[in-house]
Amino acid sequence: MPLIIGHRGAPGHLPEHSRGSYLRAIRAGVDAVEPDVVPTKDGVLVVRHENEIGSTTNVSVRPEFAARRTTKTVDGELLTGWFTEDFTADELRTLRCRERLPAIRPDSAAHDDAEPVLLLRDVLALARDGGVGVVLEIKHAAYFARRGFDMAELVRTELSEAGWGDAARPLVIESFEPLVLARLRERGIPHPLVQLVEAEGTPWDLRERDGGDAAPYASMLAPAGLDALTDEVEGISCDKRSILDPDASGRARGPARFVEAAQSRGLRVYAWTCRPENAFLLPEFRGAGGPAAWGDYRGEWAMLRAAGLDGVFVDHPELGVEFFRGAGPTS
Repeated sequence: MPLIIGHRGAPGHLPEHSRGSYLRAIRAGVDAVEPDVVPTKDGVLVVRHENEIGSTTNVSVRPEFAARRTTKTVDGELLTGWFTEDFTADELRTLRCRERLPAIRPDSAAHDDAEPVLLLRDVLALARDGGVGVVLEIKHAAYFARRGFDMAELVRTELSEAGWGDAARPLVIESFEPLVLARLRERGIPHPLVQLVEAEGTPWDLRERDGGDAAPYASMLAPAGLDALTDEVEGISCDKRSILDPDASGRARGPARFVEAAQSRGLRVYAWTCRPENAFLLPEFRGAGGPAAWGDYRGEWAMLRAAGLDGVFVDHPELGVEFFRGAGPTS
């Protein structure tokens, strides 16, 4: 039975990374919640999907912050907006959360501007009080390193100060960038480390270091790549498409062989992200009603369940608990 992880809380119902979103996931009975972390100007870890916050907060309607709108290149992508590293933690806490995908999730968007932006320490407190674990994702570590932020050290320090620094705490740390995970291991962090794996592309930190010779994500899932990962991390967390293994027409053929191969080497295997809306399902599982309507998510998730995964990330925690654990949500 896989661990059920509330992906940024319960963003199928409430704006991601809001207090209400995390509380809803905890009440639904998840095993853990997943905060993404980026730093503030004063080196505090704030919980946001990205460091650009123009679409996930109400910063755009705050006139006192209008002059901070700027353009930056983040992992090769040119972005215009407002960035967490240009705000202090106290300033960010005055902002309110907004739904990132309002066209897909209008019911969640109805709760825009209701709750403040959270810091990592806030989510750790919610998880502790709720009796659940935390899967902490480090974002854009190479980008921030160039700006003077050591994400590995910031994470280590904040976990220690919050009382989550010892191995007894139910905490896992993950990133798409292997070099920050290596730095955490060098610092003696006692928590399991997990390599996030995209369905395509190459880790950005390796691209910066190795240029055209950088190893792509796909190489991590080959036998030699899995062998190497066993010395570096305790698990891999993959785009569900990699596990469903669709053919050229988009029809699922999974589970992909690398799942069993990884587990046979002692690596845990997680999948992200289980969502019921047509927009996120493979073509064969989509139904009528457009991108926001729910399709045959059970059909797609059944293939993931058959893969024998160690954990799944879900946007609707009550659906994940009911489907993968076979029990209804708790009150």
